[in-house]
Amino acid sequence: MAQSGAHGSMNIQDQQETFHGFLASSLWIGSLVAQWVALLVLSFAIGDGWWMGWLAFVVLGIGVGVGFKMSGAYWAVQVAQWVLLGIGGLIVPVFAHMVG
Repeated sequence: MAQSGAHGSMNIQDQQETFHGFLASSLWIGSLVAQWVALLVLSFAIGDGWWMGWLAFVVLGIGVGVGFKMSGAYWAVQVAQWVLLGIGGLIVPVFAHMVG
């Protein structure tokens, strides 16, 4: 038998926060996968070079960040990846030239 009482009065704040966290983490993971796939495909599979892959990585990151109004933590992670990948793109050819 159904309980009598007011329906829809349950506090769902915890569930809302959990679902928001799930959506945000899914968006982060999905965008990072798309960025890395674009970087690796353009750099190695297609052969356009590292900088074209890096540019696609940056453009996708900016597009997701602006399009979904991502938090400051997202932007900090993106900028750190851009800088590290850029430094790697400068250092690796120097070592390759020294070895080869």
